[in-house]
Amino acid sequence: MINVIGLGYIGLPTALMMASHGVEVIGTDYNKELVATLNEGKTTFKEDGLDELFNAAVKAGIKFTTEYQKTDMYIVSVPTPYNKFSKKVDACYVVAAVKEVMKVCPKGATVVVESTVSPGTMDKFVRPVVEANGFVIGKDINLVHAPERIIPGNMVYELLHNNRTIGADDKAIGEKVKKYYASFCQGEIVVTDIRTAEMTKVVENTFRAVNIAFANELARICRHDNMDVYEIIKICNMHPRVNILQPGPGVGGHCISVDPWFLVGDYPQLAKVIDESMKTNDSQPTFVLNRIYEIMTENNITDNRKVGLYGITYKENVDDFRESPTLQLLEAQERHLARPLKCYDPFLKQDIVKNQFHDLDEFLNDVDMVVIMVKHDEIKQNWDKLKGKVILDCHNICPLEGVYHI
Repeated sequence: MINVIGLGYIGLPTALMMASHGVEVIGTDYNKELVATLNEGKTTFKEDGLDELFNAAVKAGIKFTTEYQKTDMYIVSVPTPYNKFSKKVDACYVVAAVKEVMKVCPKGATVVVESTVSPGTMDKFVRPVVEANGFVIGKDINLVHAPERIIPGNMVYELLHNNRTIGADDKAIGEKVKKYYASFCQGEIVVTDIRTAEMTKVVENTFRAVNIAFANELARICRHDNMDVYEIIKICNMHPRVNILQPGPGVGGHCISVDPWFLVGDYPQLAKVIDESMKTNDSQPTFVLNRIYEIMTENNITDNRKVGLYGITYKENVDDFRESPTLQLLEAQERHLARPLKCYDPFLKQDIVKNQFHDLDEFLNDVDMVVIMVKHDEIKQNWDKLKGKVILDCHNICPLEGVYHI
C-alpha cells in the first residue's frame, strides 16, 4: 500500500492515477474540509479528465483520511514555496510531513518526496529528520526523490505520457519505486541519484523561465522603439534553430515563477542570468500596469473604475490562480493607492479579489477598457461583445481592429 501525503494539485492526481491502475492507495491531507469533500465523492479543483479519473480510483478502492498510515511506501507531495528574501527553498512543509511519517512508518519503509526542491534539500532537511528519529538511512528507511512533471490544464494526459525521473541512494530501491510509477506512466522513467533528480527538475523550469524572460524583454525593447514584437518573433522563428516564445503579462503558477529562485538563493554569485530573468518576469505585471495607464491617457479614460482585467487564473482554462500575473498586477497597483481595477474570470466562482464579477456580460457592460490577461477559450468565442471597447491584448489573440498590445 502507498500512503500519498498531500492531496493538492499534484498529490491528488498522482494518488488517483496509481489507484486506478491497480495500486492500493490511501491519500492523507491535514485539511479536514478537503478530505471530507473527497469522501463525499467530489473533486476539489477542476481539471480535464480528473472527475473520470477520480471515479475510477474510488471504484478501485482509494481511501482519503487526515491520518498518516503505517505502510511500506509514502509519497510526499506538499508545497515548497521560496523565501522571498533569501530566495532559498522553504522546505517546512516537506519537513513537517516527513516528521509525521517517521511517527508511524515501520522499518524498511521507502519515503518518496515528489515536491520540487533545490539540489541538496534532501541532504540538508530530510535526512536529519529521519536520523533524528533513530532510523538508519539505507537500512531502516530508504529515501527517494521523484519530482512531479505535470502542468495544470493537462495533468491527466501528462501523468500518463511524460517522462519521469527517480532519484535514489540505492539503484535497486530506485528500480522498485520505478515499478509503481510504471503502473501508469507510459513515458521513459530514468533512475539516477537524488541530487541529480533534484537539479534536473529545477533546471527544467528554469530553462522555461529564462526563455519567457527573453520574450518579455524583447516586448519591452520593441515597445520602446515602436516595433512589432510579434512580427519580429514570427520571422525569427522561421530560422530552423530559433524558437522564441511569446511575451505575456507575467509568469504565474507554482513552478516557473518559483523554482528558479531556488538556484538564485543557493548560488547567488553564479546564477546571474537566472536572477535577471526572474526579475524581468516578476516586473512584467508592473510593465503591463504602466501600459494600461498609457492607453487610458491616450483614450481619455480618466477613471480606472472603467478598466477591467479579463482573467485572474495564472493560465488559460484552469481554476489555479497561484502567483497569477493578475494578482501581481493588482498588488503593484495597490502600492500606488489606486482603486482596484475590476476583474472577471469564468473559472473562479468564489471571490478572489475586490471588484470581481461573475458574469461576462455584466463585467463588459461596466467597463470601457478590457485588458486580456488570460487567454481562456471563453473570450475567444465572444469577440463580438468586445467591439467598441478599448482593448489591451497581452497575448496577441484578439482579431479586432485597433487593439493595443504590450
